[in-house]
Amino acid sequence: MHNRRRPTLRLRRLAAEMRRRREESGLTQDEVFERTSINQATLYRVENALSRPQVRTLRALLDLYGVNSERAAYLLTLLRESDQRGWLETIDADLPERLTTYVELEDEARSVLNYESSFVPGLLQTEGYARAIIRGVLPEATLAEVDSRVEVRLRRQEVLTRETPIRLWAIVGEGALRHRVGGNEVMREQMLRLTEVANKPNITLQVLPFEAGAHPGMLGSFHVLNFGQVELPDVVYIDSMAGDLFLDGPADIDRYTVIFEYLRAIALSPEDSVRLITKLAEGG
Repeated sequence: MHNRRRPTLRLRRLAAEMRRRREESGLTQDEVFERTSINQATLYRVENALSRPQVRTLRALLDLYGVNSERAAYLLTLLRESDQRGWLETIDADLPERLTTYVELEDEARSVLNYESSFVPGLLQTEGYARAIIRGVLPEATLAEVDSRVEVRLRRQEVLTRETPIRLWAIVGEGALRHRVGGNEVMREQMLRLTEVANKPNITLQVLPFEAGAHPGMLGSFHVLNFGQVELPDVVYIDSMAGDLFLDGPADIDRYTVIFEYLRAIALSPEDSVRLITKLAEGG
């Protein structure tokens, strides 16, 4: 169970930008107080998403930091919408904070590039496969914890069928398709699901075959999320044994985008990928 409600994604975005704006302006919290009469406690809460600032407080800070009118309007919109909560609030799933952040970002993304070396991409998993994967990678999880994680994973997939669906380009390593997760029947069901979704107009699926040899994807799986807005830069998400990592620097975005383009070039075509997946579904 959650001990307290986490700040919404919009409030966290607002807090992060306000903290960055102050630091870029070269002002200390004491100097902000001297110029605006906004005390350190209030500023601390604003910059750490501990409370929603009042409109006049936010406007005073935006003026002090010299934020242009277009960006200020966007940040004021974030403030107005900062109480909006996503569907995760309706599920009793005690997820790690960074995973929760990823799910919230994915829910707002316009498109995602996803390379997976060891698993079928989460947005394309069947319930049986998802359950087997979660039980396998989290051997100490209780049945209830597994159930809640499965529920979250299946709910995530609604981004593919909503009114304005997310655009997914997924590349999956051949080894992930041949690994017998959950047994033959679970894998057969999963392969059939992949052949079905590969025909969706908003989904492109490619398989990276063993024959591709050494490639930069061997360093691990990653996601590149795009939000279709200048105000929201792309985000790279990396899930590893060492912990989850978010990168949003231009150099990082460029590097992972180039890696994805390279993998896309050496992977099987979407048509050949479906042929291979169909063969695997038939026991080939």
